[in-house]
Amino acid sequence: MALLEVRDLHAAYGAITALRGVSFHVEPGQVVTLIGANGAGKSTTLNTLSGLMKPTRGSIIFEGRHIEGWRADRVAALGLVQVPEGRQIIAPMTVYENLLMGAYLRRDSAAVRTDLDRIFERFPRLYDRRDQKAGTLSGGEQQMLAVGRALMMRPRLLMLDEPSLGLAPLMVNEVFRIIADIKAQGIPIVLVEQNARKALQVADHAYVLERGAITVHGPAGELRNDASIISAYLGH
Repeated sequence: MALLEVRDLHAAYGAITALRGVSFHVEPGQVVTLIGANGAGKSTTLNTLSGLMKPTRGSIIFEGRHIEGWRADRVAALGLVQVPEGRQIIAPMTVYENLLMGAYLRRDSAAVRTDLDRIFERFPRLYDRRDQKAGTLSGGEQQMLAVGRALMMRPRLLMLDEPSLGLAPLMVNEVFRIIADIKAQGIPIVLVEQNARKALQVADHAYVLERGAITVHGPAGELRNDASIISAYLGH
């Protein structure tokens, strides 16, 4: 059984239809990427999965449970955790405090401390800046913090929305190294990313969205070599 199954998902902003029958699934341990142009519906898909938007039609089944229309806090409590576009860290709070916010639904304080130590091991820069205001971090460091905060929730599925957006090339490489490391730990990921080349390198399966609908999907390795995908999204 798929960990996450999305069936015929529709969503709208008022009278404007944003998703038109999106269907896909994620298997345990798998990285699935959604690629497409701006406005294709990628972020809307994640926001609908996480409960930030209500679908107008369709099903979202997570670990065998229908969750379409659930509030975002209930979805997060199940372990379906989103790192939003733009990172959305809490700028006036310290790095340490931001990470603890990721564990606000948890009651296992000893395990929270253990996980916090692991986050600092994974992201040494965050440890060095643990008492620094989050708003003073660089863009790449803020992205590390956003991912670390999400990992503090012990996600059963992690959703990353444009994690490399606005970052310098060296930091983009670091972000995708982190994604590969999370994948190696067996945490499944839904990755929304405009850098299609990088996304297809780390993903197992890929879906192309155009105008709110999936037009192409298949193993990421096959799409990397598909002439139409190369022309439209890979730059040559």
